[in-house]
Amino acid sequence: MRRPRGTCPRAAQYARVMTPYPAVSKAPIVGIGSTAARALTAEFARHNEATSALVIGADHASLVVAAAVEALLPGDMLTLVAGERSTAELLRDHISGLGSWIADRVKVVDTVDEAQPADVVIVGEPVTGTAQDVRTLLDRLGKYVTEGGVVTLATPALPGRTGGAAAELFRQGALFGVGSDLVVRNQPPLRVHRLRFTAADPRAAAGLAPAYRPSSVPVTRGMHIDSNGVAAAGIALGLAALARTARPHSRLWLLPALAAAPVAAFFRDPERVVPADPDAVVAAADGKVLSVERMTDERFGPGEFLRIAVFLSVLDVHVNRVPVAGRVTDYFVEDGGYANAMTAAAEHNVAAYTVLDTERGTVVVAQRTGLIARRIVQRVPVGTLVARGERMGLIRFGSRTDVYLPADRAEPLVTVNDKVIGGASVIARWR
Repeated sequence: MRRPRGTCPRAAQYARVMTPYPAVSKAPIVGIGSTAARALTAEFARHNEATSALVIGADHASLVVAAAVEALLPGDMLTLVAGERSTAELLRDHISGLGSWIADRVKVVDTVDEAQPADVVIVGEPVTGTAQDVRTLLDRLGKYVTEGGVVTLATPALPGRTGGAAAELFRQGALFGVGSDLVVRNQPPLRVHRLRFTAADPRAAAGLAPAYRPSSVPVTRGMHIDSNGVAAAGIALGLAALARTARPHSRLWLLPALAAAPVAAFFRDPERVVPADPDAVVAAADGKVLSVERMTDERFGPGEFLRIAVFLSVLDVHVNRVPVAGRVTDYFVEDGGYANAMTAAAEHNVAAYTVLDTERGTVVVAQRTGLIARRIVQRVPVGTLVARGERMGLIRFGSRTDVYLPADRAEPLVTVNDKVIGGASVIARWR
């Protein structure tokens, strides 16, 4: 497993100020804080097998460099190319000061032309400029990313701060994106984009740890809250403040104030320990098993599927998780009704289908709406490599999540009415 974060001996030495990437940006300096730095380097940090990374526009005093160094494992290689606020010599001095174990795995080069292609290419400074600037940058970076590798870069999320770069990155994301994260806890807020220009081997997903997601906001060591819950609770508290200001002698403000806590609790997102057994298929959601059946579905290919359906009550955790490692190959939504998720009529409810290509065949996760649930969130775009137990989205309020497995390759381990925990309970095992 990867070393717990926060253990880098020199992490505290790194400052929180970055400069824009010189080939793209002429805007004022935009800072990259610890959360944004972790999001930028997350694709490198999640690899449990030997991986190479290239940080372009590195600052010897940046948290991006600190996070990349912290993610190093035996067998990894990290290459740094200095940005405007640093030099290769300063970077070498800092890396050598971190000890021989790190110095042996980090290479500092004077120009990007000296770098070798890497599995993960990180632009260490926020990208601004025109749309053409971004296209030029991505064309340049394409030479330094390996087959199936990922380019990660960030841009300010506030209007008027990017000069066209943000719009172009959203366009590129629609074509090549494998995820983006809005980092609100940064000054200013940043949007981190991950782009993959060539398809990745789905077998590589087995060597990944679940991705770090800024949308899962830590509250305690073991409990997080989804960003939807943070926003909803903030709105409730804002309404309470407005009511208190408008009618200071009334107690109406107590209604939204008291509602903030249960609203946030609904979006709770606890940490889960994923079973180590490589043949285990984990539950995609918390709840009660509604059915375990064999069926055919031509939408997902020939042959029979084993479908395990789980009902989520309003009291269950509503964050969904990936049951097996693989690559997302398709995602589509089908219209329907909003029948009670525990009834047979729920088969025809609105549902979002995420199709995975895995070593054992096609696996599908269906997020179905219910009587109250009307909103499905899916955060793993087509092309994304996902780890088993990784957060993939959520459904608001009571709902249902189905997992489809190749029937001839999977053996169910749960029965109707069993209680399961998303990302932790084993619902089936590969034969």
